[in-house]
Amino acid sequence: MSPQKIIDQLSPFIQYISKNASAGSEALPSLNEISKALGISVSSLREELEVAKALGLVEVKPRVGIKTLPYSFTPAVTNSLAYAISVDKELFKSFSDIRNHIEASYWYQAVSSLTASDIEALQAIIRTSLQKLGADPIQIPHGEHRQLHLTIYRRLDNPFVQGILEAYWDIYEAVGLSVYEDQKYLDRVWSYHQQMVESIAQGDYLSGYQALIAHMDLLFQREQKNAKFPFE
Repeated sequence: MSPQKIIDQLSPFIQYISKNASAGSEALPSLNEISKALGISVSSLREELEVAKALGLVEVKPRVGIKTLPYSFTPAVTNSLAYAISVDKELFKSFSDIRNHIEASYWYQAVSSLTASDIEALQAIIRTSLQKLGADPIQIPHGEHRQLHLTIYRRLDNPFVQGILEAYWDIYEAVGLSVYEDQKYLDRVWSYHQQMVESIAQGDYLSGYQALIAHMDLLFQREQKNAKFPFE
């Protein structure tokens, strides 16, 4: 199928949004005006508007109206993934595997693009996480875990990579997939994280990559042993 035919299959409303976005226009007319322009009923447009909102294409605010948003792949992936695991939770393993391969593939490009402030943020995350793990009682640094991984890849100028990585953590948090592991396991996980960040700070990207791969291997071993989801 040609690209134009694929585009033509988009709903009239989404095509209307895309034309406005490509023209650099953020604000959209009212549904009544769009209804007249497209020859579609307002009730049908409301249904299409909900789809556009779910895809992260537009937002609707009181007294502001409908506004197009910068393109993000995350909402589409997150919604699709949420549906997938509601049907079969085992599908999260497949998605997690994709995410792991993406992190490994983009490691060098990602870390070489980080700024000094990014590296400082990573070091702060490590300090906070180690403090939590050393607390009595122990505190699991789940939020810091998301921050660490997304910060490493934050400078990649690729909305599709960002969408997959962000969707992974959105689902991880939204459906409560965090699981408790023993202190020894958590210490090993964060030891690899610390090695990754220290290597980035020193410009030793190869050592950081090796720590990332070892970290993923630890995850794989846990999955094989416990038959649980790979969440780290």
